[in-house]
Formats: sequence, structure tokens, C-alpha cells
Amino acid sequence: MILILKIIVIIFFSLNLYAREKGETEITTEDGIEVFQNEKFYLLKKNVKIASDEFTLNANDVKIEFEKSLYDITKLNAQGNVEFYSEEYEILGEGEYLEFEIKNEKIKVKGLGSKLITEEFEMFSDGTININNQSGKFSLKGLNSKLINEEIKIEARSIDGVFSEIDEKKEITVLNVFDEKISYIKNNDTEMYARKINFDSDNSIIELIENVTIIRNDEKITGDYGTLDTTNNSYKIKSNNTSKVKVIILNNEQ
Repeated sequence: MILILKIIVIIFFSLNLYAREKGETEITTEDGIEVFQNEKFYLLKKNVKIASDEFTLNANDVKIEFEKSLYDITKLNAQGNVEFYSEEYEILGEGEYLEFEIKNEKIKVKGLGSKLITEEFEMFSDGTININNQSGKFSLKGLNSKLINEEIKIEARSIDGVFSEIDEKKEITVLNVFDEKISYIKNNDTEMYARKINFDSDNSIIELIENVTIIRNDEKITGDYGTLDTTNNSYKIKSNNTSKVKVIILNNEQ
């Protein structure tokens, strides 16, 4: 199989001084390339490095799906010490496994120590992280999942939501958080704990369900159900039939 000229495959252990030019995709691999022309994919094995105009990728093994020719890449599947960076899509990803659908701008990272970093948010998990750059939907599942930016910190076993472009900046407009033990959100001067935490920017309400704690300034309030209105910065806590709302006012002057 003669490769399309715009793809340069370099096998390690051979001396090569070639410099990649704009519009070309450069691939280096220790065990070479296996092309399945009819099925529209090829395999790259052992210590793979890919450099293109759109992204760079390092991994142990990579499967690449293409449309018309080898450089017309539509999907990447990489596993083993994966490192991915794309300035065009403003994404940096690391994990044991990575999947990237280029045209749909969908990216998935999974495995221990997985992370995805965009221009506005940092995401970490020992399970899976999914982002759809076009729709704005994101999902983190698994132990040690957390999402961080300058304004918010979220920690939970399950974090689902939607990013929306507001004033040329991505903000979380929908959020659904769950943890069998406890979920945690810190937003500005308020810390929130509950098994379930939901937010919808349409009504500007953060809803907290089960084992609720809200800490703000010198107050700590616990109960079974709470709401926090992000518009007027007010909140309410309720109890069920078997427990009561508890308020602790901290004395920081001592």
C-alpha cells in the first residue's frame, strides 16, 4: 500500500531529518502502520506520535478512521499513556484511553488520572470524561471526578451539564450532580453539600436534595432539602418529617 503523500510515516530506528510542513500529518511509530483501505481505518502500533495542523497525539497504540484518504481523519482511538493537545479546539487531554471525533468535536478520556482541560475549565476523573464541543454537553463519571474553574469547584461521582457561550465566555447553564455519599460545590463565597445538586440558569435556582449543608460566611445550615437563588443570593433549607433544620453561627471573633 502506497501512502498518500500528505502523510509521512517514520519508523523509529531509521535516521530521518524531515520537517513537517503545513497541511501535512506526520506519524512516527515503532511497529509501523497497518492499513485497511476497504474498512477505512488504519492501525499504528507501539510508541505512536502524531503531529498535524489540528492536533498532536502521543500514545502506545492508535486506531485512525478516515473518510476518503489516509490524511482525511474522522476519528481517533488511542490507548496507553495518551497525551492529546489541540490548539484549534482548545483541548488538552490525558488518560489511559482517548477517543476523538474530529468533525463532531466529541472527545472522551477514561482511566485512572484522566483529565481534560479547556480554555475555561479543568476536568479530572478516575473514570470517564466526555465533552461535546459543539453542543456544550459534558459528563464526568467515576471516583475523584471534579470540575474546576475560577468561579466554581465541583466534586462528585457523577457530574453532567451543559456549557453555553455567554458574552464570548463559556459558562455552565445546566448542571446535574450526584454522589451516593455526598456531592460538593463551591461557588464564590458559598459551599454546598448534598447527595444531589441541580442547577438550571433559566430559573437561576440551585437545588440541593438529601443530606444538605450550606456554608456561607459565618453560617452553617443543614437539612434535607435546599434551594439557592443565584439572582438575589438568597437560600432556603427545609426538613422532612423525621429531622429538623440546624443552624450554626460561627463566632470568628474569638
